[in-house]
Amino acid sequence: MIADKGRYEFILYISGQTPRSEKAVEDLKRLLEAKLKRQYSLEVIDVMESPQSTRKHDIIATPTLVKVSPPPEKRFIGDFGKGQFFSLL
Repeated sequence: MIADKGRYEFILYISGQTPRSEKAVEDLKRLLEAKLKRQYSLEVIDVMESPQSTRKHDIIATPTLVKVSPPPEKRFIGDFGKGQFFSLL
């Protein structure tokens, strides 16, 4: 996936369809929409369904958010509810 100029590209790694994973996705989408409007793309990868996907970004814990673009690539592990991950931007 290649991001358009001015767009942010994120990958969120979650572990199963648990309440914690669902909350992470909901919180993240809400915060991204508030901060970036529609200037982002978000891919959600469930490591339980696709364990080999963790190799690309060396995922060792979930939820993990990876900002793929614009460079540099950065990651945030944990609770997105308070929006601390905006330091990735």
